[in-house]
Amino acid sequence: MADEWKNKLFIGNNLGLLHDELAPETVDLIYLDPPFNSKASYNILFKERSGKQSAAQITAFEDTWHWGSEAELEFHEIVTKGPKKISDLMQAFRSFLGQTDMMAYITMMAPRILALHRVLKSTGSMYLHCDPTASHYLKLVIDAVFGPTHFRNEITWRRTGSHNKLKRYGPIHDTIFFYTKGDEYVWNDPKRPYMKGHVEEHFVQDANGYRTNYYGNVLTGSGLRHGESGKPWQGIDPSAKGRHWAIPGAVLEDIEDDLSDLSQHEKLDRLLELGYINIDPDQAWPIYERRLKPTDGQLCPDIWAFQPYTGGTLFGTNDGIDEDVRWLPPKDQERLGYPTQKPEGLLERIIRASSDQGQVVLDPFCGCGTTITVAERMKRRWIGIDITHLAIALMKYRLHNTMGSQLSPYEVFGVPTDLESARALALEGRYKFQNWAVGMIGVLPLSEKKGADEGIDGYQFFADDKSGKFKKLIVQVKSGHVSSRDIRDLKGAMTREQAEIAVFITLEKPTRPMEKEAHSAGFYESRFLPDRPFPRMQILTVKDLFDGKMPQYPQLGIESGFKRAQVKGKLAEQGKLL
Repeated sequence: MADEWKNKLFIGNNLGLLHDELAPETVDLIYLDPPFNSKASYNILFKERSGKQSAAQITAFEDTWHWGSEAELEFHEIVTKGPKKISDLMQAFRSFLGQTDMMAYITMMAPRILALHRVLKSTGSMYLHCDPTASHYLKLVIDAVFGPTHFRNEITWRRTGSHNKLKRYGPIHDTIFFYTKGDEYVWNDPKRPYMKGHVEEHFVQDANGYRTNYYGNVLTGSGLRHGESGKPWQGIDPSAKGRHWAIPGAVLEDIEDDLSDLSQHEKLDRLLELGYINIDPDQAWPIYERRLKPTDGQLCPDIWAFQPYTGGTLFGTNDGIDEDVRWLPPKDQERLGYPTQKPEGLLERIIRASSDQGQVVLDPFCGCGTTITVAERMKRRWIGIDITHLAIALMKYRLHNTMGSQLSPYEVFGVPTDLESARALALEGRYKFQNWAVGMIGVLPLSEKKGADEGIDGYQFFADDKSGKFKKLIVQVKSGHVSSRDIRDLKGAMTREQAEIAVFITLEKPTRPMEKEAHSAGFYESRFLPDRPFPRMQILTVKDLFDGKMPQYPQLGIESGFKRAQVKGKLAEQGKLL
């Protein structure tokens, strides 16, 4: 791609965006973590600056699906216009499942898997993350789209510790399906560290590190050969025992010399000269010796299960088994309060294995942005799609907090960029506009439940001294007609909430009486900033937001209401060892 590439965040329905905004075969790697049909509602949880659990909970998505007119329409579309295999499969599903919630879920997922296959390059890979609720149905859909021969792995990921109150085994895993679009695909041969016990049993330590030295390292293969590989070398005749000389490729990779132009006996001579072959008269065959390199390890398996309390059992590291993909404990620093958030280590493993630097990674259900954040850190290009404005706002703060000045240029599509598009969003729904507006200034949104806000749509705690006590700023958003009465009502909310500062965001231009009413609230004076009084009642128009204006209040290093992501910066490539 051209150097002027910019990473992309889209807000909206991913099905339409995949068709309208992404060209065929332009993506190298897809990771998706769609809703699981778990029959639950997932809320974004926020923590207040005081450290207490916030009452602010915004529904990120309701993972409950019902058969209705929308599902019927999507079913009709895919059956009549989709490929024959997927059409036949969907009709079979409906015959078996009927017009059930599960059928509605599969009907939602099937056209999206088709759309993802369209944008994936012929050398690309897709990882679909799900749980056992619908995994068996989803695999059949992917088989119908990608072809059963392009199934590579069913990865089992341990997502939690064991806990269970029902009469069954503790459910602790998710499933990740790994498919490729074609037979040739990016694969970086990921490895895991050897167990320390394995190294101690099969390697010998000397002044230069660890070397293999056991009988299984023979230099012969079964079967007779009539060329040089079947002739005696160093007085040893392999043909006498029905074998031939065979040098493992791993041995040739260890040395700096290029032996590709040498005959088999010449290669053996050179390896003997370099000390890679040991001829012991007490052994039937010469054996090869390999040095243990930092990138050596065992092939990464398809079970990714962190084992607590195994630190120190792996060679070369104090980490526990699969600690890089461990689940996120409730108080983990990486947690941002978003439901179903996955650990960055899980995405690091996937992205490192199935993409190269500069390639494009797509997440069509990107939530709080774990995939795109890791892709950015690993120097990949990325595209993220989510349906909520709040998720996009959270992603932006996460990217900037994590990457700082190292953040690559990116564009956001589907959010208001001018007054006309802001008015259009307001017409779509009060809460969409409200969440976009509070996200623009980085404050905490309040619950969407009817009547819960009591005149408040967002709030922020701030500190203006070193006492550890926090002050409150509240926000109200209006997209329709406004008057001085709205300011008086917000003043009442300030008193009730014991807030020091209030911000009124309006799509319409404030009236002179509104401005006069706001001025009458006076100023808040900070003890540590005595020469900078802050208006207690502040009016910001949407145009002000587009111009970059922000609420004025003492911050002392605090930047936003979203939980601050850890500063991490770019990741270095680490060869094939995870």
